[in-house]
Amino acid sequence: MFGTAFLALFLAELGDKTQLAVITMSSKAESKLAVFAGASIALLLVTGIGVLFGSLVTQFVPAEWLQRIVAVAFIAIGVLMLAGKL
Repeated sequence: MFGTAFLALFLAELGDKTQLAVITMSSKAESKLAVFAGASIALLLVTGIGVLFGSLVTQFVPAEWLQRIVAVAFIAIGVLMLAGKL
């Protein structure tokens, strides 16, 4: 599961708005280490919240249904982005 989580998150984050924000911040910052540390801690916290939320939700919603809900949400977001609504 570690490898799957790593690869999925690594590929999903490449070129996304978070990475672009970090590129912008590091181009202006005196301390590249501060930008790296801040971005890393933020990603750790957001991921931790995701893990906790996922653990909590699966107590009430079967994992199979949660995967379906998330898949539909991703598709909906993609369609909205293509339509220029997001």
